[in-house]
Amino acid sequence: MEYKQLGNSGLRVPVLSLGTATFGGGNDFFKAWGSTQVNEAARLIDLCLDNGINFFDTANVYSTGAAETILGKALGSKRSEVLLSTKATFPMGEGLNDFGSSAIHLIKACDESLKRLGTDYIDIYHMHGFDANTPIEETLRTLETLIQSGKVRYIACSNFSGWHLMKSLSVAERYGWSKYIAHQVYYSLLNRDFEWELMPLAIDQNVGSLVWSPLAAGKLSGRFRRNQPMPADSRVAQGGSPVVNDAAAEERLYNIVEVLDEVAEETGKTVAQVALNWVLQRPTVSSIIIGARNEEQLTANIAAAGWKLSQEQIKRLDAVSEVLPAYPYWHQRQFPMLNAAPQLYKD
Repeated sequence: MEYKQLGNSGLRVPVLSLGTATFGGGNDFFKAWGSTQVNEAARLIDLCLDNGINFFDTANVYSTGAAETILGKALGSKRSEVLLSTKATFPMGEGLNDFGSSAIHLIKACDESLKRLGTDYIDIYHMHGFDANTPIEETLRTLETLIQSGKVRYIACSNFSGWHLMKSLSVAERYGWSKYIAHQVYYSLLNRDFEWELMPLAIDQNVGSLVWSPLAAGKLSGRFRRNQPMPADSRVAQGGSPVVNDAAAEERLYNIVEVLDEVAEETGKTVAQVALNWVLQRPTVSSIIIGARNEEQLTANIAAAGWKLSQEQIKRLDAVSEVLPAYPYWHQRQFPMLNAAPQLYKD
């Protein structure tokens, strides 16, 4: 397993990490992901550790805490061998302070996550989304308090826009507080919006990128095909996709899959493994979060690492998945010599 430095920190993480949204199946949305319980989760964790994957990602909102509980029980005495990432911000109840990034919510959310995980510290604590109703100073001051108390080692964010992240980094620097070392983002061959602003920002500020749903909620698994019905057991069909379902993009999806088929045949890999490997080779990507309902899926996803697509194959995948970005990004991309990631914009 290859390991990378996570942003501007001394923490090293494997290029693959296991996501646990499949643990629990606590409601209709998460049941579409999976309903993994403790025994199966323990087997998945052992399989990960046997392959050098020691990074496990969860969130308090996954099945309303059940995923954290299952992960904690499945890890048991192995806690000291692994890196744990969890998140807060999204609603965990009906109360007025049961969501957000306020001091009152974050302190409570962190303590509850620690209890469910059965640990006294969290390696990486994410703000799952940006709370525009709480001053950034309050959020970062609270996170600094959690770090100083020993409950949190590093902080990160998820699903921020460029100005959300840049302002947060600036405020942290102004007060001498800990900065977000990573940004958990959606990025795949099907949706490359991350490249427009967030990737250049990550390059400039040395923020590591942790990628969720690199297979676009399974659309790049090889099961979605032109002129074929949608797989009935897929997350998309069952209403469990975290990715916006853009019907207008279906033709583009099928074009991408056809090139993935070609590259899969050339490399002897599966369509999904090729799609994952493409993400692994992108600038700023430190780790991609893979999910699995069973050991067979996990073994297949692990095989996406340990090899590299050729530059010619990457170029073909880049070309078929390219879309015209919104302004001002299309204008900026006319001058690659001025951009932080010029290799993405060359012909």
